[in-house]
Amino acid sequence: MRPEVQEFVADGPLPDWDADEEEIDRRVKQLEAISAPVTPDEAQALAACFGPDDCYGVAWSLLHLIETSPGPVPLVTPPGPDADDWHHTLWNRWGNPDLPDQDLTR
Repeated sequence: MRPEVQEFVADGPLPDWDADEEEIDRRVKQLEAISAPVTPDEAQALAACFGPDDCYGVAWSLLHLIETSPGPVPLVTPPGPDADDWHHTLWNRWGNPDLPDQDLTR
């Protein structure tokens, strides 16, 4: 896994809307430092970095970066009932090609 991906993942989930502007800018810069495409392993690690909301659109950038992986993210099982909206969206958009494209974000 590339160092820039490791750094992003090590900082954990994206902050929520209540985070200060500096923190959000720092995470945006980290995300922009990751060049596409990402490997399936990197995509899997990045999928754990969604926060509680869309972080002023940063979560959509993360989702699109994950989607650059040349193969499906190794999502072995569908998201459970407690999974967040981002994992449902990833599963429906990309992780399970047998399902119609459904966006379950609210």
